[in-house]
Amino acid sequence: MAKLFKFDKAINSILYILQKLGGKTDMHKLCKILYFADQKHLSEYGRSITGDTYIAMQYGPVPSSVDDILKALRGDSFFSHSPEIEPLRNFIKFENKYILKSNSNPDFDELSGTDIRCLDGAINICKDKNFGELTSMSHGLAWSNSQKDRAMSVKDILREAGDEEGYAEYVADNLKVQSAFL
Repeated sequence: MAKLFKFDKAINSILYILQKLGGKTDMHKLCKILYFADQKHLSEYGRSITGDTYIAMQYGPVPSSVDDILKALRGDSFFSHSPEIEPLRNFIKFENKYILKSNSNPDFDELSGTDIRCLDGAINICKDKNFGELTSMSHGLAWSNSQKDRAMSVKDILREAGDEEGYAEYVADNLKVQSAFL
């Protein structure tokens, strides 16, 4: 779904999560909240919030484009000083290598009511969980069926959410068609 990535929605989702968690959180928890929110939104509405592609990493699903953006903000990327990243430093900063902080509120014009509902649901599920619990929770069907360090299947993400095969096929095919026109 990389072509379907929605930069502004993703940044405002991050800012929303940070705001709800008191202004800061670690990258691992942020990635798991985004995963569960995107999974729920994909299951209920046929589209994810961020449009990001999830990679099956050692400690669970990681949103690929969001991870790239965060690494650039942290200074761990070739793109750390790119013109696209510099303005984000006014909104999101790193306290240390893993903890990020918000310097801004989200732009609610970028987030729909259903986006916020799914983000809130994922925040409630994840907010009090520790690293190990979040890792375990996110090592479900979609993660298990993926090669490590490779993209997770949209169909498997939907199957993990409890959706039927026909619906999973329909949504995955619809996303492929959408990405072909971008």
